[in-house]
Amino acid sequence: MRHSWRIGRIFGIDINIDSSWFLIFILFTWILAANYYPQSYPGWGSFLYWIIGIMTSLLIFGSVLIHELAHSVVALKQGEKVRNITLFILGGVAQISEEPKKPLQELLMASVGPISSFGLGVIFFIIALVLKGVSVALYAAASYLALINIVLGIFNLLPGFPMDGGRVLRSIIWQITGNLRKATHIASRTGQAIAFLLIVLGGIQVLRGFLSGLWLIFIGWFLHTAAVRGYRRVMVENVLKGVKAEDLMTKNYTSVGHDLSIQDLVDNFILKEKERVFLVLEGEDVRGIVCLEDVKATPREKWAEKKVGDIMTPREKLMFVSPAADGTKILDNLTAHDIHQVPVLEQGRIVGIICRTDVLRFIQLRSELGV
Repeated sequence: MRHSWRIGRIFGIDINIDSSWFLIFILFTWILAANYYPQSYPGWGSFLYWIIGIMTSLLIFGSVLIHELAHSVVALKQGEKVRNITLFILGGVAQISEEPKKPLQELLMASVGPISSFGLGVIFFIIALVLKGVSVALYAAASYLALINIVLGIFNLLPGFPMDGGRVLRSIIWQITGNLRKATHIASRTGQAIAFLLIVLGGIQVLRGFLSGLWLIFIGWFLHTAAVRGYRRVMVENVLKGVKAEDLMTKNYTSVGHDLSIQDLVDNFILKEKERVFLVLEGEDVRGIVCLEDVKATPREKWAEKKVGDIMTPREKLMFVSPAADGTKILDNLTAHDIHQVPVLEQGRIVGIICRTDVLRFIQLRSELGV
């Protein structure tokens, strides 16, 4: 099932809409057209309420897109790669390939988002003043957009990682201490504390009968998850710093045929030879790769009837890396493309294979040793 759709490309960046976006778009439009505008501006007529509601919702997400584009443009200017921008139920997110390398880069990239929101707030406020004597409906929409952008800017300045304010806080601590890991830990803890506060406030509202508190609980839960993931990412990058593909790859691997049953693969290769990853060959040609994870994802009752060729990652979907490839980027690619393994090629010859579990096991071992 498809979860996001590409709707365009700006500055070389793919703009995607997540399936959850449609839910929040409908909800926002209904709140504006059926509640906010009729209560604030009675007497317009149902059709006008819905037209202005739809237009306002679209411009809200247009504002979110501009906010994320501001982050992305600064990232591009600093030499970073931006994979895409995705609009989803809680707003938008820019997928930037790497963390900033210096505190000042982080400060600039984080600050430009709230600045763009405040700038949009001022622009919509001016537009509202111009339209005040021209059209009440357009004035109302512009006024609401001015308010929502100011609120968006203030909310993003909360000093909790991974919000913009949290990244600003991290950049300052990073500059003072010279330690990115420590700075991320402090900013992440602050983010978790803010998330917990939002959840508590939301719970109090729900107990008082205000269902809008559920929204605060949801945002708090999301921020807590993002703060924990953000810290883990930096921890992983710290552990994998300087690690190459040749340090992670398995050099001793076995090849199997694509027509071998999964049951035979388990009985005669995985259990007997104690290996987890296998090249799938036809003659000397590589047809794909099969890992223990592929077997585990297949129902046990189908092992006898299904073949290796049914569960392997085919050659056309494989990503090849060189022995000198950076370990952090390898893990990012494995995660981003939802693949379990990557072959290591040197001068056109496979010299090893890296499974996602190999990388995670390496991370765990180095973390436990404090390396």
